[in-house]
Amino acid sequence: MQATSQTFNIAVVGQNNRLQYEALLFAASLRHSSPQFGGKLFVATPNPGPRWKQDPRIQDEEVLKALKQLGAEILPFDSHVFGESYPYGNKIEALMALPEDEPFVFFDTDTLITGEITSVPFDFDRPSASLKVEGTWPKPTLYGPGFDGIWRALYARFGLDFESSLDTDQPHDHWRRYLYFNAGYFFYKCPRKFGERFLDYARTIRDENIPELTGQSLDPWLDQAALPLVIHSFGGGRDVLPSGFLDGSVSCHYRLFPLLYARESDQVIDVLETVVAPNKVKKVLKQYEPLKKMVLQGKGAKVRALFDRDQLPRREQAIRNTIKSKGLWLR
Repeated sequence: MQATSQTFNIAVVGQNNRLQYEALLFAASLRHSSPQFGGKLFVATPNPGPRWKQDPRIQDEEVLKALKQLGAEILPFDSHVFGESYPYGNKIEALMALPEDEPFVFFDTDTLITGEITSVPFDFDRPSASLKVEGTWPKPTLYGPGFDGIWRALYARFGLDFESSLDTDQPHDHWRRYLYFNAGYFFYKCPRKFGERFLDYARTIRDENIPELTGQSLDPWLDQAALPLVIHSFGGGRDVLPSGFLDGSVSCHYRLFPLLYARESDQVIDVLETVVAPNKVKKVLKQYEPLKKMVLQGKGAKVRALFDRDQLPRREQAIRNTIKSKGLWLR
């Protein structure tokens, strides 16, 4: 597919845990699958500070060397609000360190780039995010407000027009009627503006006593509760990006290697095994036990043989249970 001429940056989060290996795998997949990408790839790493018990920076010299060889730039940022208490907040606070007024796409680190990313028709003036999502939040309680009441209260708190966010083809109080995204990827024309508002909304939802949120869990759902409000506030929505590109032919948010082998396409498997093969990447990634066992030692092929991709169980838990029953679950 023809590449677009627009230039944008890509950011993922990396730190001194499994994310450093996922960041390296992401970088390798980007360079393999998208040779026309001309922007910068940032691996945003939190600085040590009072919100971290231990130094969260990537300290493995081999990982850092491999990332540099793949053209990734380490981008330090400070954790003022979240840190260790809510590591999902990394993706919010990291945005303030990205270059101002330069379009960006943020990806969760457990993502593979599987196609030419410059072929994606981004409209950076209108933000959006992943629609590969289930109705994970909110969970209306027996005596509390339903979806409508909860979301309406949040839109009202931030002075946003609620009615224009609705998918009126969906029934009242069905979760799909309300703007909701997976935060596995999102994009906009300016990371600072997006990040500042994201941080403001998330902190407000966490810290203020909003009556309609009584009984609602915000860990780990805080980022996904705030994200639709941020996107709507900047004029974005669910219809910005044509389907079939991200979470499709161009990217795969795999989350865990056993799930990847169980349900993703042959193309995704081919990209994964191809980008891991070069020795300069393999010698670093084999330090990560799940990848070593699943990809390099062949356990992934055993997982794959358990399932028919055309007839997968509808519930992820059933897939997990099947893998665990064969002693092949790793995370």
